[in-house]
Amino acid sequence: MSEPILSVRDVAVRFGGIVALDGISFDMPVRKIVGLIGPNGAGKTTLFNCLSRLYVPSDGDILFEGKSILTRPAHRIAEIGIGRTFQNLALFQNLTVLDNVRIGGHCRTRSDYVSDALNLPWSRRNEKQIDESARSIIDYLDLRGVAQRRVGDLPFGTQKRVELARALATNPKLLLLDEPACGLNHEEIEELGERIRHIRDDRNLTVLLVEHHMSLVMSVSDQVVALNFGRKIAEGTPAEVQRSPDVIAAYLGTEKQ
Repeated sequence: MSEPILSVRDVAVRFGGIVALDGISFDMPVRKIVGLIGPNGAGKTTLFNCLSRLYVPSDGDILFEGKSILTRPAHRIAEIGIGRTFQNLALFQNLTVLDNVRIGGHCRTRSDYVSDALNLPWSRRNEKQIDESARSIIDYLDLRGVAQRRVGDLPFGTQKRVELARALATNPKLLLLDEPACGLNHEEIEELGERIRHIRDDRNLTVLLVEHHMSLVMSVSDQVVALNFGRKIAEGTPAEVQRSPDVIAAYLGTEKQ
């Protein structure tokens, strides 16, 4: 077996006297889709924010390709190959779709203000590459028809696709999807499931999916990790996790047998 692309090792997070995560550990195999589930308050978002370096764990470590990410600031996470979307859209509403996606491409470049201001040859080549990559991703996600439109004028479902495009523009090895089905209708959720699988296969990505929509998680995930009250209560295939007494109790409030 190949080494995991991501290893979460005994991660704990405390906010004052509140324990948000309590010794969470799991590995993510390369080019697999891993679903992270749990009731409200389970710790999913807290863990997600640790992976993208918005939070600092109180204990434990997070390894990406065998190296700890905890010494790396949040603004330098994308450059090592970790891209993410946000539950609440973080797009530039007054910019076009193309410009939003182009912004994603800039995080993996060595461009600087002086070179851009002087319009140096290497800077122009860099901008051309970013533009070509952005247009390719826009085509890939069927956004060509709205590429020049202002993001704020687009339907919510389309905006979610734009944010996914911007995340892909960072050229990630690991894609973190934070509640991508939130606000989508049934048809859009079905399309999203197919899209996630295609992205994994076409672009050789590993995907971590944090999602409340259970049918989506169970239909696309190779592996599922379930949390409750900051602790891992189950891990395995979707079928195994669905049968877990701890998971059933967490979601249905029933006593374990």
